Amino acid sequence: MHLPKLEFDNVFAESSPFVWRVLGRLGVDRSDVPDVAQEVFLVVHRRLADYDGRAPVRAWIYGICVRQAADYRRSIRRRGKLPDEALPQRSSPADQEHELELGRARARLFAVLETLDPDKREVFVLYELERLPMSEVARIVDCPVQTAYSRLHAARKLVLAAFEAPGPKSEAV
Repeated sequence: MHLPKLEFDNVFAESSPFVWRVLGRLGVDRSDVPDVAQEVFLVVHRRLADYDGRAPVRAWIYGICVRQAADYRRSIRRRGKLPDEALPQRSSPADQEHELELGRARARLFAVLETLDPDKREVFVLYELERLPMSEVARIVDCPVQTAYSRLHAARKLVLAAFEAPGPKSEAV
């Protein structure tokens, strides 16, 4: 089967929002997402001619994101950098309490996702956060659909348990 040649500009335009969301959900600090996304697209650009069409383009790019995010997390551990989410908030006007709570919940979710093993995290992110159908998730992570559902179930239990546990007490700002 002959695949039509993919144009990098089209792949970039169609995939950029997906890449940025996925990198953030795979533990890349918000301030570092642009740099890691650039690394992802450098790999895409370099390897686009070798893309064989066995998996959807999104799945192929997701695999590149997973590897780049893992490299990023390893480098963060070596450098001992704290993610921006861990920094205390300076101040917040009273009318922004809802936004502050959403930010705290988001930071807590990302912290919980960081504790999941990669197999569970990938399925959780793709199914729950990216809202992909489980058949596509299974193709992306290269496992049977039932295995993907099993990983999702285990990840959900861990995430729910983490949110049911008392969170860190926050001081008034």
